[in-house]
Amino acid sequence: MKRAKKTLYRGKNKKTEDILLEPKKDRRLLENVPDIKGIRSNIDRRGAYNLDTNKEDIDIEKSIQIKEAGRRYRVNYDVKVICYFDNGKKETFHSRGVDISTTGILIAIKDKSDLDFLMEAKKIRLKFEIIEGTMPEGYEMKVDILSKFIRFQESADGTYQCGLVFEETLAQYANRRRGRYMLMISGIILFFVSLFIVLMRTESIIYFRFNRTLYLYSIIAAVFLLSRYLFGALYRAVPINPEFTPGVTIIIPCFNEEKWIERTILSSVNQDYPVDRLEVIVVDDCSNDNSLEVIKKTVERLHIEAERFKTKERVKYIAQERNLGKRAALTRGVQMAKHELLVFVDSDSFLDPFAIRNLVQPFQDPKMGGVSGRTDVANAYTNSLTKMQSVRYYIAFRIMKAAESYFDTVTCLSGPLSCYRKDIVLENMEDWLNQKFLGYKATFGDDRSLTNFVLKNYRTSYQDTAICSTIVPNTHSQFLKQQMRWKRSWLRESIVASKYMWKKEPFSALLFYIGLIVPTLSPVILLYNLFYVPIVYRVFPLTFLAGMLMMALLMSFAHLFYRKSTTWLFGFYFVLYYEAVLLWQMPYAWVTFWKPTWGTRMTYQDIKAQEARKI
Repeated sequence: MKRAKKTLYRGKNKKTEDILLEPKKDRRLLENVPDIKGIRSNIDRRGAYNLDTNKEDIDIEKSIQIKEAGRRYRVNYDVKVICYFDNGKKETFHSRGVDISTTGILIAIKDKSDLDFLMEAKKIRLKFEIIEGTMPEGYEMKVDILSKFIRFQESADGTYQCGLVFEETLAQYANRRRGRYMLMISGIILFFVSLFIVLMRTESIIYFRFNRTLYLYSIIAAVFLLSRYLFGALYRAVPINPEFTPGVTIIIPCFNEEKWIERTILSSVNQDYPVDRLEVIVVDDCSNDNSLEVIKKTVERLHIEAERFKTKERVKYIAQERNLGKRAALTRGVQMAKHELLVFVDSDSFLDPFAIRNLVQPFQDPKMGGVSGRTDVANAYTNSLTKMQSVRYYIAFRIMKAAESYFDTVTCLSGPLSCYRKDIVLENMEDWLNQKFLGYKATFGDDRSLTNFVLKNYRTSYQDTAICSTIVPNTHSQFLKQQMRWKRSWLRESIVASKYMWKKEPFSALLFYIGLIVPTLSPVILLYNLFYVPIVYRVFPLTFLAGMLMMALLMSFAHLFYRKSTTWLFGFYFVLYYEAVLLWQMPYAWVTFWKPTWGTRMTYQDIKAQEARKI
């Protein structure tokens, strides 16, 4: 049974198949780009809008929802069809699902008699299971839904492909089915949150006689975490103003991404955004795989097949003669950019067709310096590690970044999708490109570093409706190397940010400094509670362990509440993984933050480090 597109990913002595969604390809290369020549429009049979007409009458948010609801994904699973007739009889047969959207499904049947049943039926009922990885997160479920036959087509293989529209969308169906559980889930969340606070306070009263300082830390940590969820819940994205479409240059730095770079480029060009206000520049940083060849072929294809969208003028690529690092690649693109806003996109990240239109909206505020979009995990259903990261990514953006955005102080405009005012980047470009910390050149953490330059004098925000998806590590060795790199850059840039954050809004500044202290001291607190107290005072750390459980429940239930995905259980896995493994990277990061190697890809610094080890 086909689950989803499987892409072979070969690691060192390992191979893992990445499971990705497989959207049905449109016959047009750039189906979402507004056609400036009027050969076609963006209006489809579901009533989506045309950007170039009647702008003042457009409900653009609703139009985007309609287009997204009609997005189709290739599937291959059994669909049970039950046809009901006027005479009270019914016929049942099995078919094969070909593609599906939230509004309907295309099925393949072999027998002409089954086609006749569909055409004559008064009512049609479909039963099937949406398998994980065949539709976006939140839709995996068993379905029993009424539908209507709308058309058929005979295929070359002799089967009949029949289109059916659901009488309610799958989103409505899921909400109706799960709605009675949501109140219960909300109550459980509130219960566990309250219990979490009570336990932490109880712990402080019982254990204060042992060490007041450390148990005061526990209370502060609990309040800090709960405040994040509170402000994350209060966050709202900036709504779309259809008249606000500033010029945007997308810059894609690439190093050794031959597997994904074509998809990244096409998703960046295929944006629902005015043609004359969007350009794409790809910078290959002297890749030592076939990335440059893929880039050339992709750009040439766009120039030939989509010439009427002015692709020759606005889709370019540059090849660095030697590997200079990601920052150098980005600044090379910045120097060529002709528009006022710069969007940085990682070479293994794929933009939603409406990502740019949503991402620019906070810039209606003239004091806004930078905006981060939301990053989902593209290969979420590959294995338990990627499922765990899917939960972590969602909470990190929808809760943590959203909470920071409530105060316009997002401390990391993330690499997969972020936008900056060009003049601010140019003003700080030399300092950013040549950044050193304690005498060592900074070679990673470019997103946090640039955010610091912006946030020092401007506002930074998060736009939850600007969505991209990214490929995350699917092996533990790659994941741990990535996390070590992130911790080093977090430590370095947090120290930099601490020099000016006190000037920001007082409460957001307080939360920042608490957020710096809490994870830094976590290894010490864990050792003290799990080993020192039980050994010295012979007290079992029940409340401390219960507090960890509450943290896991809070993350998992928040993910379930917002995402309604089956991956919510992996919030527990992440908390355990963090406490058992990731937490202990922090002490090592304290003393190795200066290391320039990426670990997850063979950059110039990685090659030098590898050669040094052989000597």
